[in-house]
Amino acid sequence: MSDNQLITLALSKGRIFEDTVPLLEAAGIQVSENPESSRKLILPTSDPNLRLLVVRASDVPTYVQYGAADLGIAGKDILYEHTQEHPGGLYQPIDLDIAKCRLAVAVREGFDYEAAVQQGARLRVATKYVNVAREHFARKGVYVDIIKLYGSMELAPLVGLADAIVDVVSTGGTLRANNLVEVEDVWPVSSRLIVNQASLKTRGALLQPLLDAFAKASTSE
Repeated sequence: MSDNQLITLALSKGRIFEDTVPLLEAAGIQVSENPESSRKLILPTSDPNLRLLVVRASDVPTYVQYGAADLGIAGKDILYEHTQEHPGGLYQPIDLDIAKCRLAVAVREGFDYEAAVQQGARLRVATKYVNVAREHFARKGVYVDIIKLYGSMELAPLVGLADAIVDVVSTGGTLRANNLVEVEDVWPVSSRLIVNQASLKTRGALLQPLLDAFAKASTSE
């Protein structure tokens, strides 16, 4: 097998990886190792022409945009933030409808959110989804001071760093465990297949069978 026949798919550990495996299996492709138990960052598959790159969720669009991967799978939340700062270079052909969750606003228990978001008010918001949060509150006529954090978001309201957070919520268990309450939905989130535009132009014949297989598998779920 020559390198120009090799297709590289970037994705992250956790729910996206877990939800992608059945889609690959539906396409007749088996993944040889679990990234949760393997230290390898490049995983072979049963298809000698396909390998997986295991990277941080927020890095998937970067690997695809700059051509280190031909394809990737990333959440709508991550993709929106990336494309706002780095437009161009990505094609998003398929919503795979996997790894579903939502972006939501949460505050500490007892915080009067309704009073805090009166039009013209000012709010301190901690999030890594800076563009989403800013646009959401702008639509409400609320001024926000955005505090960018990369993890442990739930701490921010508890220690007075922020009035509210905008973060991904699945079951809400982490919020409840930290005495936070969800007060507003921002976006539903699912994961999309993304493609490097140059790869699609120059290697379209190689990529198309995999694109078709993902589209078929995602609609049959």
